[in-house]
Amino acid sequence: MSLFSMPFVDSGVDAALHGVAAIVMVVTVAAAAFGFWKIHEMPINKAHKKQHQQIGLITALTWIGFIWHWVWVIAVMVAFLDGDKALRRIRDVWREKDPEVAASTAKEEQNNA
Repeated sequence: MSLFSMPFVDSGVDAALHGVAAIVMVVTVAAAAFGFWKIHEMPINKAHKKQHQQIGLITALTWIGFIWHWVWVIAVMVAFLDGDKALRRIRDVWREKDPEVAASTAKEEQNNA
């Protein structure tokens, strides 16, 4: 005999509550897996939207990122950064002595693009 009463033990309600708990657990795990998948596929989706030149590289890095997560971070950087613009800015900063001239050159390139 227990000091505490167990209201649902050895009744049909006990089995129903176990069933509800199992369904909630399965749905929660499935929702977490779906959310992880959507976040993990984010670089590929962004590359397709931007018509990125390195879609194959981004896809490969994303799949490898399932095993080594740091590779997925590289895929995100490649997908979201525009390499051409970044290299032009670095080139302009490197070549120009005056940072204001480099900034004005970058603005002119953006206006022309």
